[in-house]
Amino acid sequence: MDGIALGLLIPFAGTVLGAGFVFFIKKEIPAMLQKMLLGFASGVMVAASVWSLLIPAMDSGGITPTVIGLFAGFAFLLAIDELTPHLHPAGGPEGPKSRLSRTTMLALAVTIHNLPEGMAVGVAIAGAMAGEGISAAAALALSVGIAIQNIPEGAIISMPLRSEGNSRMKSFLIGAASGAVEPVGAILVILLTSLMTPILPGLLAFAAGAMLYVVVEELVPEASQGKHSNIATIGFAVGFALMMVLDVVLG
Repeated sequence: MDGIALGLLIPFAGTVLGAGFVFFIKKEIPAMLQKMLLGFASGVMVAASVWSLLIPAMDSGGITPTVIGLFAGFAFLLAIDELTPHLHPAGGPEGPKSRLSRTTMLALAVTIHNLPEGMAVGVAIAGAMAGEGISAAAALALSVGIAIQNIPEGAIISMPLRSEGNSRMKSFLIGAASGAVEPVGAILVILLTSLMTPILPGLLAFAAGAMLYVVVEELVPEASQGKHSNIATIGFAVGFALMMVLDVVLG
């Protein structure tokens, strides 16, 4: 039970930590640190998608539900991006026209994207509980990878709020709140495990598709922009290798 609670709260802790940067950094996260975090998180999430989600999905359910679930995960995140106010990492507004401020749009986009990430953690934990080829260590490593990705996300909400004249505490609380949907999404999946067991292989692949979409659409483009992109590449390699070792050796 303690391990489950830890896995649920780690991603949220990443958002809280990122939002807390508003107390210590006046302007923005140092570029090299942000690149390293984005690259590392991307590597962890790609490796987790393969070893912790897709391979167990194929082993337990076969190729057809895995492929269907994978495409469904991509389609779900694509639909979210098309139907809600959204800001691409490059900074240009996308999606339907909105009168919302840039910061509000960022907060909404991050909050919406955090829900399927929380569900991915819930699916991994549920898979470990159901013996679907996922180890507890792999589920925990997945939580850590998502938490690392959440650090810059928390900061890009709290710090612009501060620059707009809000207090540090208010900016922090709003930034941290954007991550609260992650444990909620994970808990909902875990509570429904008994009903979802027959389709768990498809759900594992769905979670992989959702995470890979975030990596391809959000993390990699942002990590590749401007200077220090090589730092992001090194971070990706380290994150990928670490997640692979955790899943293969400890699993």
